[in-house]
Amino acid sequence: IVIVIGKGGRRIPEVSALDHIAALSLSNEGTIRDWVRHAKFNVTQGKNFDRTGSIGPWLVPFTDEAQLADIKLETRVNGEVRQQDRTSRMIFSFRKIINYVSTFTTLVPGDVILTGTPTGAGARFDPPIWLKPGDVVEVAAEGIGTLINPVADEA
Repeated sequence: IVIVIGKGGRRIPEVSALDHIAALSLSNEGTIRDWVRHAKFNVTQGKNFDRTGSIGPWLVPFTDEAQLADIKLETRVNGEVRQQDRTSRMIFSFRKIINYVSTFTTLVPGDVILTGTPTGAGARFDPPIWLKPGDVVEVAAEGIGTLINPVADEA
C-alpha cells in the first residue's frame, strides 16, 4: 500500500499521523534481487532500477482509519496467489511508519511512502521462484484496487 502525503510535517506524532494522509494507492516495487545483495545493509540499489516500479492504478482519497485497519492484500503471478495477508497483521502500523519516516525527513504534500510487502516473495521459496519475462504480476488491496504489471527484459 502506498500512502500519499497531503499535509506536510516533521517529527509527526503517531496520534496525528493519519491526518497527514491525502490518498492511498498501490505499488509493485519490482526489486532486482541480485542487486539487493550488493551491499551489506543497503537495499537501495535493488529497489531503484529504471522501469522496475509502478504506482497506481489510481489514487483513492483517504477519509478515515477504517480504510486501513484490516485490508486484505494479495499478490498474484500469472493468476497464482504468491502473497496474501491483512494490514491488521503489519509489524509497523501506518501511524508508526509516518511517524518514523518524518523523524529523518520533512514530509511534503505529494510525497509517497511505500509501506512494505507481505511474506511470500519469490526469493523466500525453496527453491526461489524468480519472475521472468512474460509473467504478469497483480497487486490487489480491498478498497484500493488492483495494479497489473507485465514483466519484461530491460530494453
